[in-house]
Amino acid sequence: MVMMAEPLAKTIAAARERQKNAGVLETRVVYLSPQGRLLEHRAVMELAAGSGLVLLAGRYEGVDERLIRRHVNDEISIGDYVLSGGELAAMVVMDCIVRQMPGALGDADSASQDSFVDGLLDCPHYTRPEAYQGETVPAVLLSGNHAEIARWRLKQALGRTWQRRPDLLESRGLSADEQALLEEFKRESERSDVSAKVR
Repeated sequence: MVMMAEPLAKTIAAARERQKNAGVLETRVVYLSPQGRLLEHRAVMELAAGSGLVLLAGRYEGVDERLIRRHVNDEISIGDYVLSGGELAAMVVMDCIVRQMPGALGDADSASQDSFVDGLLDCPHYTRPEAYQGETVPAVLLSGNHAEIARWRLKQALGRTWQRRPDLLESRGLSADEQALLEEFKRESERSDVSAKVR
């Protein structure tokens, strides 16, 4: 079963007209498809910067190709797997975009510190109590030294990315300072691995 072009074209036209009446000058139509480009932070920011958006969620075998060629500006995939329909993918896209809107998050800096914003995974986070089951919060985070805390966070983000998603480091590239921090992280990891084996 394939979704028919004509009813979808009428729906897209109605959505565009509604946005136009609300003052939206340009509306992009995005089809959620496993064949689309992968949804990454860069794509989220691009969509968030636009003025209008219509998300087309396919079902069954998808959408008539003629509709896609005539009415769709972009195809986006949320991963290399297939869902029963594009509705969940559309919700993922909406959530990603809404997080970028001013006032959507309690702290304006929250979105700018998330994973992928600067091409890295986020650093580890801690909260109270200071000690939990024999493990303590890293001392630097309790020091009040904001420069050292920022340095620690960057080092941890670089290290975590190196351990879990080295492909991100390859595509991002590192400054000399970042490379030095990553090497420091690697040395510290080796020492902690050795001490863990000794125990």
